[in-house]
Amino acid sequence: MGIFEEICQKKEKILVVGLGYVGIPLAIGFSEKVDVIGFDIDKTKIDKYKNGIDPTNEVGNERIKKTALDFTCDEKCIANAKFIIITVPTPIFQDKRPDLNPVIEASKMVGRYMKKDTIIVFESTVYPGVTEDICIPILQQESGMIPGIDFSVGYSPERINPGDKQHRLKNIPKIVAGLDIETRQIIANVYRLVVEADIFEAESIKVAEAAKIAENAQRDINIAFMNELAMIFDHMNINTEDVIKAMNTKWNALNFYPGLVGGHCIGIDPYYFIYEAEKLGYNSQIISAGRRINDDMSKFVVEAVFRQLIKADISIKETNIYVLGITFKENCKDLRNSKVWDIIELLKGYYLNPMICDPTADKEEVYKEYQCCLVDVDQISDADCIVFAVAHDDFKCLSLNEVKKMYRKIETAGKVLIDIKSIFNKKEAENFGFQYWNL
Repeated sequence: MGIFEEICQKKEKILVVGLGYVGIPLAIGFSEKVDVIGFDIDKTKIDKYKNGIDPTNEVGNERIKKTALDFTCDEKCIANAKFIIITVPTPIFQDKRPDLNPVIEASKMVGRYMKKDTIIVFESTVYPGVTEDICIPILQQESGMIPGIDFSVGYSPERINPGDKQHRLKNIPKIVAGLDIETRQIIANVYRLVVEADIFEAESIKVAEAAKIAENAQRDINIAFMNELAMIFDHMNINTEDVIKAMNTKWNALNFYPGLVGGHCIGIDPYYFIYEAEKLGYNSQIISAGRRINDDMSKFVVEAVFRQLIKADISIKETNIYVLGITFKENCKDLRNSKVWDIIELLKGYYLNPMICDPTADKEEVYKEYQCCLVDVDQISDADCIVFAVAHDDFKCLSLNEVKKMYRKIETAGKVLIDIKSIFNKKEAENFGFQYWNL
C-alpha cells in the first residue's frame, strides 16, 4: 500500500508546517478529507486557532471551530506524519537579499523528526535550486537518511491570494513537481483531494520553482508599467483612470492598474530571481527596473499629497491628515510589506502625524508591528486631507457626502482627497468641493 492510499484510509497523516495565509487554508481543506496535523512555532497563533479564532481571516472562525485539524506547536508531531507540506514564509533582508532562514530552520526541524518513507513538499516561494541544493542536503544531514531511497521531496508553489474570496485553494490550478516521476504522481494525487482545478505536473522541481517566481515577476512588471504611465500622465495633467478605461476597450488589453505593490509575494519574489541571476553573472534589467518603480510609488504619492495641500492653500504644518487603510491590499488583514506604512513614515519625516484608520486590520497586530493606534471611521473629524490608501469594502461603501463630513466644518476650508485606488469618481468628488487626486 502506497502513501496516498494510507492517507486516504487514515492510516497515515498529513502535516502542514506553517499556519499562516497559505498554510491554514491548505490544512483546513485537507482536514475535511483526511487526518491532518497543523503545526506552527507561534504558540499565540496556535492558541487562537484552538479557541476558534482565525487570525488570517482566510477560512473564517466558523470553519476553525468545526475543524478536526489537530493544532500544535510541538515539533515532535513531525514523527506522526508521512506526508509533510512546508509553507513557511520566505522574506527578504533589508538589502533585498533572500532570507532563507525560515525554510532552512523548517528543513532542519523536519529532518530531526521525520520517519522513513516520508514525502516532504515545499510550497514556500524560492529561487530555482533552493529545494534541491539547500533543503534536501539539510534533510539528509539531520535525518541521516538518503533522498530518493529513504525519503523523497517535491515542490508545489503556493498560489493563495490573501483576501480573495473568488480564487480559492480548490479552484486555483496547482503545479506539482518531485524528485522522480513516482513522487510527483503521489503529490499530484494528494493535492487532488482538495484541488478541483487542473493539476499541472512540472518537468522538474526547478521548473516549478521558476514558474512561481516568473508569474509574480510578470505581474510586478505589468503593474510597474502602469505606475510609470500614471507618473507621466500626472505631469501631463491627464487622469490615468480615464486612459485605462479607453485602453481596455481593446480585446487584448491586459487590464492592469497602477497601485502600491506590497505584500509577501509580488513585492518580494522578484528579488529572489534577481539575486540568483546576479549570482550566475546576469544583471536583471526589466525585472529590476520594475522593482525600482514600484518601490518608489510611496514617495510619488507623498509628493502628490504636498502638491494638493499647496493647491488647496492648506498650511502643511497644521494639517490634520488621515490615512485610510494600512494592510497591503483590500479586504485582507495582512500587514506584511505594506507600502502604506512607507507613506506614513515619509509623512512623519515632514513632521506630520497622520492618523490611521483600518477596520479590516487587527488593532493589536498593528500596534505590535508599528507601535501606532488605529482610529475608527466614526472618529475621523476635522480633517484637512484624507488618503484612501486601500480599497477595503468598508471604504468603498462610503458616499462622498459621508466623506465630506469627516473634514473641517468651515465651508471655505480646503479639503484634499487623495484616492490611490480610484474609489471615487473624479468629477463627482470635485463637484463636492474636494481638491481631488487619484493615482
